[in-house]
Amino acid sequence: MNSDNSSAPPDLDAATIEVIRNYLTSAAAEMQRTLIRTAYNTVVYEILDFGISMYDRDLNLIADSPGLALFLGANDGAIEKTVEYVGEENLNPGDVLMLNYPYWSGTHVLDMCLMAPVFYDDEIVGYTTCRAHWLDLGAKDPGYVLDSTDMHQEGLVFPGTKVYEDGEPNREIIDLVRFNSRIPDKVVGDLHAQVSSLETGNKRLRELYERYGEDAVEHAIDVVIDHGEETARTAVSELPDGTWTASDYADGVGREPGDHIHVEAEVTIDGDEFTIDLSGSDDEVEEPLNIPRGMTETICKLCFKTVTTPEEDSNEGQYRPLEIVAPEGNVFNAQYPAPTFTVWTAITGIDVIYKALAKAMPDEVPAASGGEPVGIQIYGEHPDTGEMYVEANNDAVGWGATRGQDGESALMHISETMVRNVPVEVFENKAPIRFTRLELRQDSGGEGTYRGGLGTRRDYEFTDPAGALSILQRSRSPGWGHDGGGPGARNTIVVDADDPDGDRISILVDNDYLFDAEDGERYAGMMRGDFEPGETLSVRTGGGGGYGDPMERDPEAVLADVRDEYVSREAAREIYGVVVTEGGELDREATETLRS
Repeated sequence: MNSDNSSAPPDLDAATIEVIRNYLTSAAAEMQRTLIRTAYNTVVYEILDFGISMYDRDLNLIADSPGLALFLGANDGAIEKTVEYVGEENLNPGDVLMLNYPYWSGTHVLDMCLMAPVFYDDEIVGYTTCRAHWLDLGAKDPGYVLDSTDMHQEGLVFPGTKVYEDGEPNREIIDLVRFNSRIPDKVVGDLHAQVSSLETGNKRLRELYERYGEDAVEHAIDVVIDHGEETARTAVSELPDGTWTASDYADGVGREPGDHIHVEAEVTIDGDEFTIDLSGSDDEVEEPLNIPRGMTETICKLCFKTVTTPEEDSNEGQYRPLEIVAPEGNVFNAQYPAPTFTVWTAITGIDVIYKALAKAMPDEVPAASGGEPVGIQIYGEHPDTGEMYVEANNDAVGWGATRGQDGESALMHISETMVRNVPVEVFENKAPIRFTRLELRQDSGGEGTYRGGLGTRRDYEFTDPAGALSILQRSRSPGWGHDGGGPGARNTIVVDADDPDGDRISILVDNDYLFDAEDGERYAGMMRGDFEPGETLSVRTGGGGGYGDPMERDPEAVLADVRDEYVSREAAREIYGVVVTEGGELDREATETLRS
């Protein structure tokens, strides 16, 4: 492409460039709508567990559509690896390539990335990509694989295979997918939905070239990318220079207190250059908690963008000031055949990068969030149809407080961006489940002058026999507050209290990954088990960290929290030094005495 703006087409003014930029963004959004309307699985059309991107002929990102943030950055590396593997010279109009080899695709095996070249005047002018989470594809277990020791236990792998050739489906490849899935019709249905999404994007990009011509479109793309770089560099140069380091721990899969993964981030800002170095983190582990390089680039890009160009549509130029350091063999640069299925270490990585940035800009970066959006997957034979089903759900967490503002309650973690949970009515229709409770989790927000946001509580009651597993991080390591604020509550799963021996639960390591509590309930982190009708799981998500000394919180704000049942009367008294009467009134004299 031509990067010399002086040789632009003579009739290409700024307004036309802006029209072309918005056309690309609109095309990506239309790809998203096509996928949602044609997908078969709730994880795609309800949860929005996908990522859609468009690239120019040089594989520069030119547009994307909001979905799962952990996919969008990974798409950048996936398209490069796929074109390198297949060879541009071997691509034809109507080809669709399929990639889920984790070290190239950047995410785990069930996140299938489909991509297609866009031809104009018999030459490639761009590419479209659509990555979506498939619920089953040849893995050792249904749903998420929680105890794999190498990637070959995690599912069927495609390195950039032509699933469509010259516009025609490759029946042998599609049958290979079909016969390696426990829910073949839904998985193949999602595959074709992704192909439809790609064709929508390809059609729109061809129309753009036909309307404005190759020189005009590619000059406009050059201008947009260059402007993105200029804007990002300006934003970085306005940040304080220096180096800041932070660390935390991601949950391991064992029960011992020391069984965790050390995550360390060093952030350096030097002029208009921004470096994130994760080399201080642990080396690869034997459990499926390793992160491919592509996802590491994603989490770094996410954090970088939120402090530089958060209001701008994404393009390649915005990430040029960013350098990422993660040596091979590090937990953030997994190498074959390291297991990578549970990507939750990346969530901790995001929080730790922000923790380091908070030292540089404490007024702009919030306290820790509740961590990974806690998920449950339920699977088995559906009592009404007799067919295998796999259904998944995410639950929201509390966000951290900032100077001057409480954290927001019940939002998806920032890594999930536009992702939603499945409506109760839809989930109960798809799986033999009855929801008996869904509410904000009282006292889960970290204490502070400004309180952390609350997590949620959702209780699942099984109405028929089913298997279930949990997906969560930060079940043992709490988050953190800022400037004297406290951490929020941790994520946890509460298992039936009337099962003291744990015979029914198959917990990852030695069948004993359960925590006994003083209240008699039993808590689990990641787990897989078989459940009978009437048995329950209670999913309780973490809260955000607080900001500032809780004794300096406005008593009226504490009173409002008690009345809204965000904070209990006991916590108001013990943590905030605020006395609320049984009638729900503020006892000012008692409060002043207690605080003094």
